[in-house]
Amino acid sequence: MHFRIIDESLSFAVCLMNWPIGPYGTSMGALLLFTLPIHFFLTRDEKDRRVSLADLPKEIKEKGYWWHILLYLIMFFYKAMIDYHNEPMKARVGGFTHWIYAIEGDWTNHIQEFFLNDTLTDLLSGHYLFMYLFMIWFSPMYYILCRDEIMADKAALNYFVIYLLSVPLYLFFNVEVTSSYISNMDALLYHDSFTLAFFTDNDPMDNAIPSLHVGLPISLLIINRLHCRKLGIDFKDWRHKEFDYFVQFNVIIYLFSIQYLGIHWFVDIIPGIFLAIITSSFVHAVQPVVRARTENGWTSLLPDRSQALSSILVLLICSTWLAVGVIDGSGTNEDEANMRFGIDDVNLDTIEVHSLWDPVIIDVFNVGDNDVEVLLIQRDFVEEHTEKGIFYWDQFVSKGNLSIVEVNSSLTFTITPESLFDVNIVLVRLYNSGNIEDDSLGEVRIVSNYVDDELIFTGFLVSFPAFIITGIVIEGYFNRRF
Repeated sequence: MHFRIIDESLSFAVCLMNWPIGPYGTSMGALLLFTLPIHFFLTRDEKDRRVSLADLPKEIKEKGYWWHILLYLIMFFYKAMIDYHNEPMKARVGGFTHWIYAIEGDWTNHIQEFFLNDTLTDLLSGHYLFMYLFMIWFSPMYYILCRDEIMADKAALNYFVIYLLSVPLYLFFNVEVTSSYISNMDALLYHDSFTLAFFTDNDPMDNAIPSLHVGLPISLLIINRLHCRKLGIDFKDWRHKEFDYFVQFNVIIYLFSIQYLGIHWFVDIIPGIFLAIITSSFVHAVQPVVRARTENGWTSLLPDRSQALSSILVLLICSTWLAVGVIDGSGTNEDEANMRFGIDDVNLDTIEVHSLWDPVIIDVFNVGDNDVEVLLIQRDFVEEHTEKGIFYWDQFVSKGNLSIVEVNSSLTFTITPESLFDVNIVLVRLYNSGNIEDDSLGEVRIVSNYVDDELIFTGFLVSFPAFIITGIVIEGYFNRRF
């Protein structure tokens, strides 16, 4: 991520550091606090169709919502497992950020610079942290509280399916966030005293493609329209149209905020929409089958012969592409930078803990035209010295291991964590020798080698569900068309 290095008061950062609840706790608290008020507002014209909190356990039991709860529990652990695969696999799959940059260049940086404002940053950061979690939770909960089990099923499946579809891209097509690659692009959200620990613990920072912040709600919007078409009613007559407007409003905000905050590329939106189309088609078709499983048996959830053949074909094509074209492929080219930064910018890479016995070996290659500074340091020394993309370098640099890597040279760190809670980070910036120019650029390639790099094989396997679902959707499309 990039930071602007200046000497300013740390009062705002200190204030946030003293807030007793972190970003996740704050978002979850707000999520629970706002669920009923927003639900009441959206259903103000049909109070008689609401489910009261007292009747909610009965409603869950009668409508069989236990599997929705189980699905969300599975997703919690499944996502943690996918994130655990991400870093060890990167040494074998590399990254493709340079491809995306070649397509769109500095577009998002122009957006950030034009609109840059502290108040706007605060508002959009709060929205980004809160609303995505809220959308995941509130979508099925809204329908449950409205006594609409069909849409509750679809909303829960929407989250599950679109994440499954994103797994191959997250694991095998690493694309850094814009603030890691575009010079002078500030990491307004990620690197702040309030959010630094949260994001370095939970966000790999190279899962830019696809943007599920856009894909997930757009998928829900498509599902809503498919549902209305199946009912044979105009959307304007649908009882949940105000909830749909609520989702639309937040999609519009996300389309802007993910670029302004230094997170997503504009190109990231396109795969997100593509996955939304696949997800909505699958969820709309499979929900009746899932709802009728108790009458028809669990075998009814299995694909038929035509669907199975289509899924096998897609699985073979995509798996071959991953094995031949991605693993140890062009993304691992050591001459390509996976981080770029200009004057007064700093980039950050997190070193995860995967073993207390085997070291992590970090290689830093200077592939640019200027010398760079590389600082290995514990996150605790840095956390309180960040604010809205600003990095107070001089206040912590003495507590880390600082090195200078000259052009066409490399540096290797070896780290053996002392505990599971150790968090080491690597910071890089241009080395100011006194003669660098304003448009000087630093380019490095950071490769972390973990002991469990064999996770590439299980990463391969957990991508299969995405290929199977895609095959089923393709088969359904051709059956309907022909």
